Amino acid sequence: MTDLNDQWFARAKDVIPGGVNSPVRAYGSVGGTPRFVQSASGPRITDAAGREYVDLVASWGPALLGHAHPEVVEAVQSAASRGLSFGAPTGAEVELADLVAQRVQVGDLKPIEKVRLVSTGTEATMTAIRLARGVTGRDLLIKFAGHYHGHSDGLLAAAGSGVATLALPGSAGVPAPIAAQTLVLPYNDLDAVREVFEVHGENIAAIIVEAASANMGVVPPLPGFNAALADIAHSHGALLIMDEVLTGFRVHPAGFWGLQASQGERYLPDILTYGKVIGGGMPLAALAGRAEIMDHLAPLGPVYQAGTLSGNPLSVAAGLATLRLATPEVYAAVDAAAAQVSEALDAALTAEGVVHAVPRAGSLFGVAFLSEVPLDYATALTQQSYRYAPFFHAMLDAGVSLPPSVFEAWFLTAAHDDVALDRVLEALPVAAKAAAEALDPTLLAQ
Repeated sequence: MTDLNDQWFARAKDVIPGGVNSPVRAYGSVGGTPRFVQSASGPRITDAAGREYVDLVASWGPALLGHAHPEVVEAVQSAASRGLSFGAPTGAEVELADLVAQRVQVGDLKPIEKVRLVSTGTEATMTAIRLARGVTGRDLLIKFAGHYHGHSDGLLAAAGSGVATLALPGSAGVPAPIAAQTLVLPYNDLDAVREVFEVHGENIAAIIVEAASANMGVVPPLPGFNAALADIAHSHGALLIMDEVLTGFRVHPAGFWGLQASQGERYLPDILTYGKVIGGGMPLAALAGRAEIMDHLAPLGPVYQAGTLSGNPLSVAAGLATLRLATPEVYAAVDAAAAQVSEALDAALTAEGVVHAVPRAGSLFGVAFLSEVPLDYATALTQQSYRYAPFFHAMLDAGVSLPPSVFEAWFLTAAHDDVALDRVLEALPVAAKAAAEALDPTLLAQ
């Protein structure tokens, strides 16, 4: 007999490519049947078979307050009662843009004057790159291996054979000439950045970087790395695009940039991109920056961007409610919960003798089956990733839902109370034992 998750997945594979609408949901790296979620509340989700899990995915970040927060739900319901979409400006859009600009400042540092709302993180980063090219009149872009900035053509590029080598496409369907406009460098390597600027500097429009890496596992920037990127870019007339789609308003009231600035790392990105938390779980994203840059966007400037659902009133309502509720107390609660779980994770794996590291960037953390925190993508790929699948399924069996990939961050919410956290802490020793007993597939093949 199969349960309802199996039945839904079988049916989904008949009508949806791979049975999912975003690849990581397919459980490809951990095996088994994806859980089809029928409801969520606070720190928990319930699957199609009626099983409840403490959730450490949090919709990949947006559920900062927990799932289905009553005030956020009420705000969306109220907005829906007035109409689902207008294709026209609303006052709430202005309020949200103003709130974002107010939040993203630390002392005299204020990188945002204007905000353009869009619908997805991919759309935000794609537009940010077009804007940077339009402002500078240059074509080339620097990104870092292992950083994910959405699935637009120019960003799905794999590293070439050297730091100054133009990239090859990293996905079928990406034309080589488009991928060749992207230079892919090793993360946390400032020498590589300087070398590329020496070769291509007059043609480089921008550097795009995740504020803190969270798509090759959590790999925080080295101290001073982001600030140095700003200095290098600006000294060559290029821009720095800070991708905070994942970290923005998640790790600090002003995002990861704000966290660094509050700790004394003074630098100013030129364009910042946001998603996830800014929409409170609804489809919403944004790009933002100084007026002199943002005013190059149409209708004021020559850089075109448009979207029928940009600033959708339901998404804006959810975003406004979430950001207004995201008080310092909320961030303190999330930080405390993240510290408790990450420390317990480290202790459980240590007790079983599993080689590992638990990297953190603010409240974001994860596990890497390496002896130390990786600094770049090449190192992250060398970990004993085969240990994660049994670890993941042991946690799932114990009622804890983790990201179905070792290369994803774990997310806590302000709704993770003692009862929810206790379930996670109780599950970790058993999962650590499963990881310790995992067999290396390369040895089995010999």
